[in-house]
Amino acid sequence: MTQDATQNALLALLSEQDGGVLVTLKRDGRPQLSNVNHAYYPDERIVRVSITDDRAKTRNLRRDPRASYHVTSPDRWAYTVAEGTAELSPVAKDPYDEAVEELIRLYRDVQGEHPDWADYRAAMVRDRRLVLRLKVERAYGIPKGG
Repeated sequence: MTQDATQNALLALLSEQDGGVLVTLKRDGRPQLSNVNHAYYPDERIVRVSITDDRAKTRNLRRDPRASYHVTSPDRWAYTVAEGTAELSPVAKDPYDEAVEELIRLYRDVQGEHPDWADYRAAMVRDRRLVLRLKVERAYGIPKGG
């Protein structure tokens, strides 16, 4: 495989899976890992994840936006680690603000349609949710068939 083909195969795994492990850095420099669901947007090279404002990963990213995201194939033989700099959306404050609209787009891209969007909108505000956007700057791993 050429280097471009390898990168494309690694990034494709981000689109094929909807769950992985988000790695942020604790204050002491050790990794903090969280199992999360995601959607990957290849045109933007961005991984999006719904997170809450009061969690360790959010505090870690506000202090140090460097993050890694690990996904594996179902058989666990192939994997991708995407490294990048995180950007955080504003926290959802109103059921119809931009943060909630982005959370809805993300939900649809991961889960499909929600049975009660009004309830979902209210929950996003109540839970103080926001969107983590991880811009993929580097990817490494073992692609399928690699």
